[in-house]
Amino acid sequence: MSLSDLPWPLLHSVSALADAPLAQIAERLRDATLPHLGCSALVIFTEDCTGRPQKKAGQEDIISKVSIAELDELRAGLSDETPWLGDAVLAGRSRPALAMKHGPSQAILVLTDPRPADPRDNPGLELLTYLWGITARRIQEKVADAPPSYLAESRAASAERVRVTAELTDLHSTTLETLLAALRSSSLEDALARTTVTDLTAKALVGLRTLSDRTTDLVEEPVAKAFERLREDLRPLTSFSGTEVQFIEPPLNGRALPGEVAHAARAVVRGLVLTMMEQPEVSRIRTHWDCDGENLLINVRDDGGGALTTEDPAISRLDRRVQALNGHLRMDVMPGWGADIFVSLPLDLPARPAGDAAGWNLAARELEVLQHLAAGHRNRTIASTMGISENTVKFHVRNLFRKLDVGSRTEAIALAHSHGFR
Repeated sequence: MSLSDLPWPLLHSVSALADAPLAQIAERLRDATLPHLGCSALVIFTEDCTGRPQKKAGQEDIISKVSIAELDELRAGLSDETPWLGDAVLAGRSRPALAMKHGPSQAILVLTDPRPADPRDNPGLELLTYLWGITARRIQEKVADAPPSYLAESRAASAERVRVTAELTDLHSTTLETLLAALRSSSLEDALARTTVTDLTAKALVGLRTLSDRTTDLVEEPVAKAFERLREDLRPLTSFSGTEVQFIEPPLNGRALPGEVAHAARAVVRGLVLTMMEQPEVSRIRTHWDCDGENLLINVRDDGGGALTTEDPAISRLDRRVQALNGHLRMDVMPGWGADIFVSLPLDLPARPAGDAAGWNLAARELEVLQHLAAGHRNRTIASTMGISENTVKFHVRNLFRKLDVGSRTEAIALAHSHGFR
């Protein structure tokens, strides 16, 4: 076969996907398949990326509105990795869609308004399936590698999603609860209409709170589950290496880990174990996780000759990952006894000093309301805690917007966080 006979477009597509940053991987996949299988939008939903679980490309009115709840519901109906074709609610309305799942990660790929309308006999579907497998595995590899840039971006994105969800929950819960109170009023007529709308509103409240819980699930991982995933990651290595790896379980009731911390912790331990195994004298490695409520505490120890140093390139790379999350790595080495490495990863973003917050000229009550906002509390909770009415809380919030020169609750929370309020 000559060079001219090689499938260069396919090879270029594979190369583009292999080199793509996570933020561009959906766009690269769409570019590769568009000449063979068209679509109005392409969406990837993967829970491996805690900060940004959706990767999207295509029409803005679709990719800006498609929700995690819609993608979750679609994924629940996919029984295996076989491509699925049908109508699904995406971006707020029912539309034709092509979807397929990646078994190992449970990530899904969705194409809206596929062209041709029935691509099952189209060679483009086979190409899409092949490239989707490469893409899904590449996402897993990039997240597992957890470079400092990914960790920093993921932490910022996770924090922003939590803030936005808190604002939406507060806004819509207040509206729905007000509507419920009005509908339950005995002064209203037409009991049947009141009952129907009450039921619909109650369901909407449940759905909204479920969305809030779902957001938390995406950006947090129970410490015991995170540790079990680490054990599964290392199981093939420990089965064939001849080196015994001991796992000391974390407490079952430990605080849930932010997703980027869980990813970093697994990446750091994997890297340490692999580095330690490269020493010929190592026969046993012990890894232990614990959580003090504020930090994930990691200890990895070997029984080698104590040849590792902090200048080792592998250790330096791992230290940079730890520092990306404002963590610390310390190594104690005793010649003839092995290396003992301690890693501490904070579970919360570091608080900044209050800085020029005094320049906002906030009254005592306004400052107290701002602290509640920064903690993600809803108006009802703030009112109950402070012993004031919700209308008074809203009055203080309006004053805060004016004094902080912001236009929304999200902006106020972000500004408060940047000045050390938690």
